[in-house]
Amino acid sequence: MRNFEQRLTGGHPNSLGNTIEVVDEVLADNALFDELFNCYFSSDEIVRLRVSNAVKRICTVNSKILVPYIDTLLGDVSKIDQASTKWTMAQLFGMLDKHMQSEQLIQAKSIIKNNLENESDWIVIKNSMETLGKWAKNDIELKDWLIPHLKKHQSDGRKTVSKKAEKILNLLSK
Repeated sequence: MRNFEQRLTGGHPNSLGNTIEVVDEVLADNALFDELFNCYFSSDEIVRLRVSNAVKRICTVNSKILVPYIDTLLGDVSKIDQASTKWTMAQLFGMLDKHMQSEQLIQAKSIIKNNLENESDWIVIKNSMETLGKWAKNDIELKDWLIPHLKKHQSDGRKTVSKKAEKILNLLSK
């Protein structure tokens, strides 16, 4: 046991702390991923933020490590009421979609749609629009659902949100 939870705690919430070091260890020995993944259930919000960052970095390098965890991401992890977890779920689901079964993809869409409708954090909104926009290119039903939400977010006072909504609308109109 590497005691990842203890190593990911403390310091400024916006810093990575030991995240990169932990990622490197897990990439060197994939058997350590389970211990890292279970830190999602830490009571420490900073640990959960850094776990999200670490898991996304690992998925970018080797998405297959996460495949056995898709159901847990769709279940218990997606229920964590923390913005960093929700915005990371949108990213992870977008990266893992090729590994998902059709039922899992339906569930991922539902989770991200719910977050887009109900969350106010700008990163959650931006990442949710991004992943749903990617999927909507080949899913007419999702596209029809997403367009009114994108139009709503076009008038968001936060430029990052409004510009992202406009960009995705333009891509979907082609």
